[in-house]
Amino acid sequence: MNRNRKALRFTACCMAAALTLGSAPAPAHAMLPTAGAPAIMSIALDDELKDSFKSRSAGISSNLADCVSSAAVEAAVTVKKEKKSEYADIAIAQVDNYVNVRDSAGEEGNVVGKLYNNSAATVEATEGDWYKITSGNVTGYVKSEFVVCGDEELAKQVSRRVATVQTETLFVRTDPTTESDVLGMVPDQEDLTVTDESENGWTKVAIEEGEGYVSNEYVTKSIEFVTAESKEEEEARLAKEEAERKAAAEAAERKAAEKAAASKKSGGSSGSSGRSASPSGSGGSAVANYACQFVGNPYVYGGSSLTNGADCSGFVMAVYAAFGVGLPHSSSALAGVGYGVSDMQPGDIICYSGHVGIYIGNNTIVHASTPEGGIKYTSPANYRPIIAIRRIF
Repeated sequence: MNRNRKALRFTACCMAAALTLGSAPAPAHAMLPTAGAPAIMSIALDDELKDSFKSRSAGISSNLADCVSSAAVEAAVTVKKEKKSEYADIAIAQVDNYVNVRDSAGEEGNVVGKLYNNSAATVEATEGDWYKITSGNVTGYVKSEFVVCGDEELAKQVSRRVATVQTETLFVRTDPTTESDVLGMVPDQEDLTVTDESENGWTKVAIEEGEGYVSNEYVTKSIEFVTAESKEEEEARLAKEEAERKAAAEAAERKAAEKAAASKKSGGSSGSSGRSASPSGSGGSAVANYACQFVGNPYVYGGSSLTNGADCSGFVMAVYAAFGVGLPHSSSALAGVGYGVSDMQPGDIICYSGHVGIYIGNNTIVHASTPEGGIKYTSPANYRPIIAIRRIF
C-alpha cells in the first residue's frame, strides 16, 4: 500500500505535584500524562511524609491529626493504584486495509479521512454502534466493529517505543555504565527503538551493532503510533509522490544522457571500471546495481564517500546522488523520503532502528554496516525489524 505512515508520538514529561495540609509546604512528586487521557497523579508517601503531616498539624488534636494524615495517605495510595498505563486509552483499528472516517455517525456521512489497519485513535464519544474518534488531524466517526478499545497488549504490539538522541554524537554502550565499552555511535536526532527501560538512568536500544545502552540524560522518549490520514493529507501526499517520481525519473534520464554524451565524446570508452564506475540506466534496479559495486569498501562514521568510506545514511545518500537525487544524511530522515510501500523492490530504501540500507532483490540489502563489516550484503532483508520501506523511483 503506497501511503506515508504518519507517526503519532506521546512524549513522557514530568510535573511537580503536591499534597498540602493547611499552610504546610508541598512536597514534589512526579506526574506522568497517559496517552490519550488526562494525566493521573501518582504520589508515593513514605514514613517521613506521614510524620510531616502530623508535625505540621499544629492547633488540632493529635487524634484529628492522625485521622487527617491517615485519610491523606489512603487517598494518595488510591490515586497511585488508579494510575493508568500510557497505553490504556488507545483504540486500535483492526481492518483489512482501512476504514473510512466520516463526519457523522452513519454511512451517509461524508468521508473526512482514512483510519488504516493498526492505526491508533482516541474514542471521544459513542453514538449507537459508531465511535467518534480523534486520530492525528482527523476527527470523525467509524463503526465500532472496526476498532478495538482497551487492549493494552495490542496497543503495545502496534506501537514503537522511541528514544531520540539529543546530543551531537551519542555513545551506545555494552552495559549501563559510562565505564563500559562503546558498542556504536549515533548522531543527533536519530530515532532508536527502545527494547528495555528497566535499568535506572539508562535505556536499552537497538542499533546495527546490536543492543546497547544509552544514558537517559541524552535522549527523549516517546511512543510512536500510526494515525489516520485526512482527505486533504492524502491528496497532498499523492501529489507529492507523483512529483517526486517524475523528478527522480527525469534526473535519471539526464544522468544517462550525460553518460552517453561523454562516452561518445571519448570515442566510446566507458571510462575506468571497478568500484568507481558511473551509474548505468535508471530506476530502482539501476540504483541497486550501482550500489553493489562498492561492497568491500570501508565504513566511516559520518562519511559519505563510496570509495573512501561512508556510514549507513551517507552510503544511501551518495548512491542516490549519482542518479541526481538529493537525500538527507540521516537514517531517521530517510524514513520520510520518497513514498512508503509494503513490498520491497530493488532500489528501495530499507529503514531500521538507527540504520538504513538499499534493497537489491533476492531478500538482500547492501549497506554500510559497521566499522568491522564495512559495505556489505546482508540477507534476509528483515534480519532486524524494518521500520519503513521507502521508494524513490
